[in-house]
Amino acid sequence: MGLFSSKRGAAASSCGGRQLWILLLLQIMVLVFVVGPYLAATEEFNGWLEGGNLRRPAGSPVVDPEALRLRGVNLPELNELAKQLLVRNSLPPRNRDLFPALSDDRVVIVLYVHSRPKYLELVVSSLAEVRGINETLLIVSHDGFYEEMNTIVESIRFCQVKQIFAPWSPHLYTDQFPGFTPGDCQSKDDADRLGCKGNADQYGNHRSVRIVSLKHHWWWMMNTVWDGLEETKGFNGHMMFIEEDHYMLPNAYRNIQILAKLKQEKCPDCIAVNAAPFDVKSRGEGFSKLVAEKVGNVGYTFNRTVWERIHDKAESFCTFDDYNWDITMWATIYPTFGSARYTLRGPRTSAVHFGRCGLHQGYSKSRSTECRDSSMRLGIIDEGDKVPNIDPRWPVHTFPIKGYSSGFRGWGGWGDKRDQQLCFAYSSMYSNPIIPTDH
Repeated sequence: MGLFSSKRGAAASSCGGRQLWILLLLQIMVLVFVVGPYLAATEEFNGWLEGGNLRRPAGSPVVDPEALRLRGVNLPELNELAKQLLVRNSLPPRNRDLFPALSDDRVVIVLYVHSRPKYLELVVSSLAEVRGINETLLIVSHDGFYEEMNTIVESIRFCQVKQIFAPWSPHLYTDQFPGFTPGDCQSKDDADRLGCKGNADQYGNHRSVRIVSLKHHWWWMMNTVWDGLEETKGFNGHMMFIEEDHYMLPNAYRNIQILAKLKQEKCPDCIAVNAAPFDVKSRGEGFSKLVAEKVGNVGYTFNRTVWERIHDKAESFCTFDDYNWDITMWATIYPTFGSARYTLRGPRTSAVHFGRCGLHQGYSKSRSTECRDSSMRLGIIDEGDKVPNIDPRWPVHTFPIKGYSSGFRGWGGWGDKRDQQLCFAYSSMYSNPIIPTDH
């Protein structure tokens, strides 16, 4: 009996030992593959902050406001959070261990977001199913810092992903420009009578922080992704731009690659290619033709040559009294391109605009479901949308561009000289200062 008990105890001990070894092995794997990369990134970030002070890493593209001032480029004083975000913009892309090599013919994807987490979750889930996204870099540009948005992006594991944060976002400043400053005029205040600060727009309205942030973020982002980041400032390929309410179909990336290669041959007057029609409610014509039309907002894609032409018109962009970046482009920039201001797309959409409630309509988490405006059942994908569906042999059908009248002066919201000067500063962060002419 004693011998039997001894053997049973030895067997139990052996079994327990194996379990311990298995548990130990699992813990090691978790440390190596999960915790390790997170701690490495965290240590890298924290190592660039010494006692809460900004320290610029060697070779970093971080904008140095003091150096810019010496060049005559004046940016607002950074608060502590903005300083940390400025450094964080220099962190290398995540997931490089999973995707160490990028494709030579990659189209960089830039997703710019504000603070609609339920929307962003949908967009990220769609991007995870996009064919070929593992071959490229995804840049997520945040208008300010929102922890829930940051957490969603940090969960991405399907490609290399780099986050950047607009350090001069009005949403980061509660009591100084570019946020609301005590003493600023509001709405239709009479500056002379009240002694408040600010310049009214052409309709008598003073700046709204919530509204001006739209144009500021877009222009800061464009200058940064093309000319400021180590990962892209020498990149001469195409970049595709999407927003936090653009649901991407699985064939979007491959279709954009095909269109980018066809653009010069099929449509010499096309400066861009698009993943969706200009009319965001349209799902496309469905015929066997390519389409040339006005540049749309969903998945618009262009190269550095076009960006440089846009940047050359920075003064027009920064002084036009309209808070919408896209209307500013259509009214002041694209017309200077002559006949070359079309975009090329397929006859069937590769992306869906589903958002209805945003900064204009007052988005809230509780209304996130009712704020979806799409006839498509998101997540239910037709077989034809899972593979490239563009035939290079198709002819091109052109829809004439209807522009704004020559007397169009914009919808306002952009009359404050401080906003215009900040826009000029963004234009000059990575190039020679742009000196505005008198208007």
